[in-house]
Amino acid sequence: MPISYSSVPVAAPTGLGHDGGPVPAGPEIRRLNGEVREAYVPPLAPRVTHGSLADLPFENAAEEPGHRALSRRDPDGGWTDVTAARFAEQVLAVAKGLISEGLMPGDRIAVMARTTYEWTLLDFAAWAAGLVTVPVYPTSSVFQARWILQDAGVAALVTETLAQAAALGPERPHMPGLRHVWVMEKGHVDRLAEVGEHIPDQEISVRRGMLGPDTLATLVYTSGTTGRPRGCALTHGNFLAEVDNATALLHSVFHAQDDEEPSTLLFLPLSHVFGRMVAVACIRARVRLGHAPSLEAQDLLDDLGSFRPTFLLAIPYMLEKIYNNARATAERGGRAALFDRAADVARRHGEATEARQHGTGPGPGRALKTARAFYDPLVYRRIRNALGGRVRHVICGGSPLGRPLAAFFAGAGIGIYEGYGLTETTGAATVTPPLKPRLGTVGWPLPGTRVRIAADGEVLLNGGQVFRGYWDPGAGGVVPAGPDGWLPTGDIGRLDEEGYLTITGRKKEILITAGGKNVAPAPLENWLRSHPLISQCLVLGDGRPYIGALITLDPEGITHWRQMIGKHPVPPELLLDDEELHAVLQRAVDEANKLVSRPESIRRYAVLPVDFTEEAGHLTPSMKLRRDAILRDFAAEVEGLYGP
Repeated sequence: MPISYSSVPVAAPTGLGHDGGPVPAGPEIRRLNGEVREAYVPPLAPRVTHGSLADLPFENAAEEPGHRALSRRDPDGGWTDVTAARFAEQVLAVAKGLISEGLMPGDRIAVMARTTYEWTLLDFAAWAAGLVTVPVYPTSSVFQARWILQDAGVAALVTETLAQAAALGPERPHMPGLRHVWVMEKGHVDRLAEVGEHIPDQEISVRRGMLGPDTLATLVYTSGTTGRPRGCALTHGNFLAEVDNATALLHSVFHAQDDEEPSTLLFLPLSHVFGRMVAVACIRARVRLGHAPSLEAQDLLDDLGSFRPTFLLAIPYMLEKIYNNARATAERGGRAALFDRAADVARRHGEATEARQHGTGPGPGRALKTARAFYDPLVYRRIRNALGGRVRHVICGGSPLGRPLAAFFAGAGIGIYEGYGLTETTGAATVTPPLKPRLGTVGWPLPGTRVRIAADGEVLLNGGQVFRGYWDPGAGGVVPAGPDGWLPTGDIGRLDEEGYLTITGRKKEILITAGGKNVAPAPLENWLRSHPLISQCLVLGDGRPYIGALITLDPEGITHWRQMIGKHPVPPELLLDDEELHAVLQRAVDEANKLVSRPESIRRYAVLPVDFTEEAGHLTPSMKLRRDAILRDFAAEVEGLYGP
C-alpha cells in the first residue's frame, strides 16, 4: 500500500529581517497518520548549472580584487592580508605547477596537513588544474593513510612535514600510482609555483572550462567508526548547493553587520568536511578567512586574540570546555557563586528570547535584562574576550550540544547555530534558522533539503548537497548510496510539529537489553561528557540485564576539583577508588538518569585509568567513539560491571 501524506505547505522564507537576511517562514510539513514524517524548506539560492569551485578565486579577483580574502600567519605571530587578486595569482601559479609535473584532469591529489593557508591554496589550485583532492588526517596512522591513498588511487601527495612523508616512504611500493610526494615545510608548494611559469594561463582556462557542477571535486573518507573508511564522492555542485543556501540563510554570519567585516579563524581540521565546507563558503561569500593549525589551548587563544574573528566553527566538546574552564577560573578566584548566578541568568535570558521568537512568551523581562546587563562585564564579556572579543556567532556541529549550554551561550551574547549533517551531505543538512531557534534541536532542513523519518525512525536526506555515492575502484568509480536519491543516514531522529529535527542516536548503536528495552546511548553520553570531571563516556548494555557505562576522567577538571577541596593534585589514575570522587560522579549519573526511564538508566559505571584517545584507536579524528575498539580493549572492565 502506498504511503499517503497529508501536506501542509508553508510559504518559502520571504522578506528581510533586521540583519538584511531572509526571514524563515517554516518548512513544508508532511504527516503520516498524524505524525510528522517529512519536512522540506525550498532553496534560497538558485541551482548552479555551470562552472565550478575552481572559478571562485578568479571571479573574486575580477570583481573585487582588493578584498581581504584571507589572512596568513606570519612567523613573528602577526597576520598578513592576502587580497582576492593575490590569492587568484597564487592559485594560478600552483595550478600551473601541478600541470607542469604531469598531473592530468581527474587525477587525485592527497593533502595530509593541519589547518593551514597552504591547504586551502592547494585545494583551489588542484581544482583549477582539473584535479580531485583527497584529504588525509595528519594524525592518521601509516596504515590508515596508505589505505586511503591506495583506495583513491592518488597520483600525488602533499604532506605538511618531512616526518609524515618519511613514515609513508616504506609504503611506496604498495602505491605504484603515487608519482609525486611534496612537503610543505620543505618549500615544495612555493617550488610548484615556480616550475609552472612556462605553462600558459590559457591551459588553466581550458581545464576550468572542462569542469561543471556534476564533476567530481573531492573524495572525503569517513572516519570509520565501525570499519574501514569509505570515500564519499562530492561534486562541485554538492559544495555550491551547500554553501550558497547556507550563506543565504545565515546572512548575519556571512555578511557585514554594522560595518564590521565578517571573518572566521578556522581551527577545525580541513580533512573533515565541516571545516572544508566553511572554507569554501568563506571564499564564495568573500569572508576573510584565517587558519589556526594548533589546537593547544594557549596557541589557539593567542591566535583568536590577534585575529579577532566575528564567528567560529566548533564542536560541542569545545564549547563544553570553554564553559567548564570559565567556571573553574571563577572558582579559583572565589567567584563560583557569582558565576553560577550569571550562568542561570544567561540560560533564562536565552530561553526567554527563544520563547519571544516563537510567539510563546513576551521575552526577557526588565529584571532579567537588568541582571544580564549586570553580569555581562563580570562573566559574559570575559568569555567573549577569550574568543577574541568580536565573536557574535558559533556554528556548531558533530554531536548534539544540549539545550542548557546553547541557552547559556545565547544569553551570553553568542548566537549558536546548531546543525546536523554527514560527510555524505557535504556538511550541514539541517541548521538552526535565524530568528527562530529551537534550543536543543538541530534546526530545520537547510534550504533546498528534505528530511524524512523512516518507519524505523532512521533519518533520510535528500537535496542538492547529497553526494553522488561512495568511491569504489573495484566497481569502476562511484556507487550510489541509497534509492531514489534518498540518503539513509544511520541516525535515529524525530521531527516536531514545526519541522525541527532532533537526533536521538545511531541506528547501529541502539542497545537492546536482555529485557528487550531499546536504549539510545547518545543522550546519556552527551550529558555526562559535559560534566567538568568527565572527559568521555560510553554507555553499554546490549544483551545485558541493565545499562552500564565506562567513564574517563578529565585531567584539568580533576586537578581543579582537588585544589578546590583542599587536596594536592594527583594523576587521575590514582583516584579510581577515591570515595569523594565517586560520590561526585554518582550525582552526575543520577542527574543523567533523570533524562530517561528507569529501564534505560545507568545502573553501574566503571572509571577507567586512561582516557579514550585517537592515538589509542578509541576515537575518530572527529572525536566520535569507536565502540567496538573500546569494548574490546576494556572487556575486563565491562565484565566487572555485570559481575557479582
